[in-house]
Amino acid sequence: MTIPRFHTVDPCASGTFHVVSRCVRQAWLCGRDPVTGRDFSHRKRRIEDRIAALATQFAIGVYAYAVMSNHVHLVVRTAPELTEAWSDLDVLRRWFSVSRRKADNDASIEQRVLASSGNTALVAEYRLRLSNLSWFMRFLNESIARTANAEDGCKGRFWEGRFRCQALLDDAAVLSAMTYVDLNPVRAKVVTAPETAEHVSFRRRVDRARVRREAVEPLAPIAGPGSVLGVSEREYLTLVDETGRLLHASKPGVIDRALPSIVRRIGLSENAWLLQVQGTQSRYRRAIGLVEALVDKAEELQQRWLKGVMFARQLKVA
Repeated sequence: MTIPRFHTVDPCASGTFHVVSRCVRQAWLCGRDPVTGRDFSHRKRRIEDRIAALATQFAIGVYAYAVMSNHVHLVVRTAPELTEAWSDLDVLRRWFSVSRRKADNDASIEQRVLASSGNTALVAEYRLRLSNLSWFMRFLNESIARTANAEDGCKGRFWEGRFRCQALLDDAAVLSAMTYVDLNPVRAKVVTAPETAEHVSFRRRVDRARVRREAVEPLAPIAGPGSVLGVSEREYLTLVDETGRLLHASKPGVIDRALPSIVRRIGLSENAWLLQVQGTQSRYRRAIGLVEALVDKAEELQQRWLKGVMFARQLKVA
């Protein structure tokens, strides 16, 4: 049953979410179409660039993403508290930058900013929107759809009507969702090693680590603002790599000692960790987290039951 988005995503409170947008009819509109043979792979870079551009303007941090041939995964954290520190002019400049008109340039945007600077109600509305996940996804999906439709000389939907959204209720849920997203190309057999995948956040983290030669900094968003998680970049890269070795049958390997330390720190056994990563989409629906967090979320939604509670109970003894 579909429920209003605000039950899952509170626009006035920070939260972390796993988001999936699928192309209409799950058609390969961002890859090589197996039916017609037409190749739309160039759209993946366009989507990736748009995600990064929006993250610089919104109070939303992007922790992981994977742009696939017929869908896009994101792990994002909304931070509405950050917008309170922005000046009215900053809010207007950010909003008009993401909602550019066809003829807009830097000078015309500045004119729009000055013309709206005295409208406190409008500024307040834009301030709320700049930390709103639905507005972020709207600007992402609409711009890609308009460009693709113009390219194809057609009209109509490019994406399915609603994006799927799962609330991530604890660090274990966030890390497992990020790992699930970063391993998407491996699972789809597009690549055999996660660092070789294109248009995936893991590739950017690996490239960044190669430049710095060390990856001991706390794990931060790939793009946009946000708080850090309780692991380092190096630990996360190790976590994804070792999980991928266990999930991918053609790439066997032993678990490094770094993996158990991370997994135990977030309250799961190695076996439970793998089950949670694999069950990100299939075993949960509206939220992912430990049993207690899921029970609390169900009460918040005024539901007696939430998909994933029984699975989370099984993980405690796995």
